Amino acid sequence: MPPLMDRAEMRGTTAGAHPGSVTWHGAAGQAPPAEGGAVPGRPHSDGRDPGRLTLALAEATVNAIESVGGYAGGVYMRSGTPHLLRLALMAGLPASIFRPWWRMHVNRPLPVAEAHRSGLPVLLADAEEAMRRFPQLMASLPFPFSSLYAPVAAGDDKFGVLVVLRPATPGTPVTAADRRRMTEAGARLGTALAEVRATEPVVWDDEPVSIQLPSISTPPVRIGYFDWDLSTGAVTPDDGLCAILGTDPDHFDGTIEALASRMAPEDAYGLWAVARQSAESGRPATRRMRLRGPDGRPHLLEISARADPPGAGPGRRLTGFLVDLGTGPVAEAGDRVPRAILALDRLGRITYLNRTTEQLLEQPSADLMGRLLWDAVPLFGHPAHEEHLRAALLTDKPVHFMARRAPQKWLSVSIYPGHDGLTVLFAETENPTYAPGSVVHPSASLGSPADRATALYRPVALAIALTEAVTARQVSAVVTEELLPAFGGRQLAIYLLKERHLHLAWETGFPQGFLNRFEGVSLDARLPGVETLTAGRPIFFESMEHLASAYPGIPMDANSGARAFLPLIASGRPVGSCILGFDRPRGFSPEERTVLTALAGLIAQALQRATRYDTEVALARGLQDALLPHRLPVREGVDTVGRYLPGTQGMDVGGDWYDVVVTGGGLLALVIGDVQGHGVAAAATMGQLRSAVRAFALSGHDPQEVLQGTNRLLIDLDPGQIASCCYIVMDPATGHTQAVRAGHPQPLLRHPDGRTEVLELDGGVVLGVDDEASYPVTEMDLEPGAVLALFTDGLVERPGSDIDRGVERLSRSLSAIGPESLAETADRLIRDARRTTDRPDDIALLLAARRAEGS
Repeated sequence: MPPLMDRAEMRGTTAGAHPGSVTWHGAAGQAPPAEGGAVPGRPHSDGRDPGRLTLALAEATVNAIESVGGYAGGVYMRSGTPHLLRLALMAGLPASIFRPWWRMHVNRPLPVAEAHRSGLPVLLADAEEAMRRFPQLMASLPFPFSSLYAPVAAGDDKFGVLVVLRPATPGTPVTAADRRRMTEAGARLGTALAEVRATEPVVWDDEPVSIQLPSISTPPVRIGYFDWDLSTGAVTPDDGLCAILGTDPDHFDGTIEALASRMAPEDAYGLWAVARQSAESGRPATRRMRLRGPDGRPHLLEISARADPPGAGPGRRLTGFLVDLGTGPVAEAGDRVPRAILALDRLGRITYLNRTTEQLLEQPSADLMGRLLWDAVPLFGHPAHEEHLRAALLTDKPVHFMARRAPQKWLSVSIYPGHDGLTVLFAETENPTYAPGSVVHPSASLGSPADRATALYRPVALAIALTEAVTARQVSAVVTEELLPAFGGRQLAIYLLKERHLHLAWETGFPQGFLNRFEGVSLDARLPGVETLTAGRPIFFESMEHLASAYPGIPMDANSGARAFLPLIASGRPVGSCILGFDRPRGFSPEERTVLTALAGLIAQALQRATRYDTEVALARGLQDALLPHRLPVREGVDTVGRYLPGTQGMDVGGDWYDVVVTGGGLLALVIGDVQGHGVAAAATMGQLRSAVRAFALSGHDPQEVLQGTNRLLIDLDPGQIASCCYIVMDPATGHTQAVRAGHPQPLLRHPDGRTEVLELDGGVVLGVDDEASYPVTEMDLEPGAVLALFTDGLVERPGSDIDRGVERLSRSLSAIGPESLAETADRLIRDARRTTDRPDDIALLLAARRAEGS
């Protein structure tokens, strides 16, 4: 999860602005675009077309939400940071109060990441199914809703994930029709983004764009008419439209930019999406949505596609009606109610309030209308109440709570959600008999976003994630992704204790090299990171000034924020210490101190378990390495190179192997195989099979007899265990080759001219199944300069992708390699696999090249 920003940073992004005043929201240290250029995915500064990328995302999201009956949705896109998805667009929900979910690491056990990794849709019908499959999702958003996720890709290029939220359907799974609709929506968006990619990068490193969804009908009062020519952008308004917009007809310049410039950005994006949807529908279509006018009041926009004159091209002209919802009888009825009433749209903007609300809040309607609720009424910006707003927006159930607006004044608040917005009722009430301390004393933590109501799910999410982390690096990554966002931290350092000295195991956010001076400090050093461990208690400093005062002369970085030093102690044994850094001074409430101390214990236990695991992994990998050949025999006229990569998921050693043997007849035997399963048993079987193949080969048996003998041996040694194998015997002098195959992937042959083909070797069943199995021999002659590539399936298999596509990809890579050495060729073929941090299977690769004459 991303770090939470303070409330000032969370506000003022798009609400209340219009496309003519777009500001740059790039990553830290990133310069805005050059003058005259546009921010990718953002509208131009003069209110023109918002851009192909944003428009494609908006159109796909609106269509997907409507097709499966959702009330909100969005798109996560790949970013410039490897393995990080960013929320690019959110429709039907205010993006600002969902800021903790703006970033998504692809390795997290969450549905967005799962859909992206697997390339398959993830469909969650209700909270029970979500809790069973993705407990961290429900720990962070513990509300009853349904969510659908579709990967967005074009071929092998993964762009991101399309998300739709809708009411939960307990006990009723997502239908096949909705699965098909989501899959098709993701595929259509992938095709659209592939077209966009031809002219601009399809990545997202900005804040998400918010768009308003089409709304149900609302009683009109005033109606304005306009005609929109999409080919020229010309808009012809009538006097009624100009009156609603508050502009003189003589000063309306007749362009859609003039209309869009008077809207909030989220409404402008929606306008373009609806226009495109109407124009390209191919049939008469009418679309409706709500817009906010210049006075802050809501308006209803209705756009209809109509035919152009003959020869002008279909669907290029739209008819539009802008409806002023007014303040008619409904508003008058609301003014008669003695309770305060607010109405919000789905983006959290105030669209109506009665006179009682003005009197209770002591603010006029003009100061509140059109503004975000948590900006206009600060008490709703409290983290505890944000959680209530999220609950109302994500469910169809009313939410009731108490809010404190002054030392002795409380409000009873009720929120009633609906498809087009929320109705908020509140009234003054007596002091409650109980309320969380952080609500009663909101200033106690000096602006901290954590309290009992809102931060509880963060520690729960951290605890769940720690149970899934295996290695020390995974534990540290989980702490970075879950603990820092929970408390608004920006810096993290984890030190592990070894032989009475602390060694840095993980850091993020600190200036490069700053922590080097603390590496290997002994337990008698007077440093807070040491004393928190030796004393066994956390140490908190509200600012760096306080830290410097307590530890004179301690090296300081440029950050003046708060620091928390946590002891990592598991089962009474010291493990290390954890340091949290913050961008600004802040306090730590008693609740936060308690939670952080408890979490430090969980982290210590996870690290202790992971350290033991890492040691065992090293021993297991050493065993596996001992079973593989360290040196291949050298034969005149033939070069051979082998590569092996262990899987990165789990500690179990694999059963992949390769070997090169000089046979009893002086020929060269190339061997590659894969024992089913993982673990010490698979590795032991692999070692036995490798020894058996070598023994048969050295005895001068022909290829068929080698596999038949190995097959019978495996059945005798380990009934039920199976293995695949490919065995090729080559005469280095003539290039004559004999090959047999037992259920193994077909090898590749690269001809001297670079053309690469998949060899179609006759084969038999895998080893270990049938003791009477036969293995037919395929004979061929290799030209000088030809290269054979034998490999195990780990090199060509990817989750959610057909293995044949992986073989084709490997074949293209082998064909494209120029005149490089065989070792460089092998390294290039496994380069992508080596970079993959989440590799489920082992990989073995064996290359053999017959030297060209004179080389």
